[in-house]
Amino acid sequence: MKQLIEDIAKALVDIPEEVQVKELQGEQTTVLELRVAPTDLGKIIGKQGRTARSIRTILGAASMKLDRRYTLEILE
Repeated sequence: MKQLIEDIAKALVDIPEEVQVKELQGEQTTVLELRVAPTDLGKIIGKQGRTARSIRTILGAASMKLDRRYTLEILE
């Protein structure tokens, strides 16, 4: 799942070397923290959060197959 988010983010940003995804395991939920360069933050969030919402939708669909809940946090 971490690799999926990393690949999507790298495809969207101008500085793919700055993309970092950190995985924090919980009991039932796994939190994925996404960090990008400050100049690329707008590209990840998108207009009115549409891109971020789309990434979260893909994450939710993929997590159903694994029977585990994943959440995405985009950090500055």
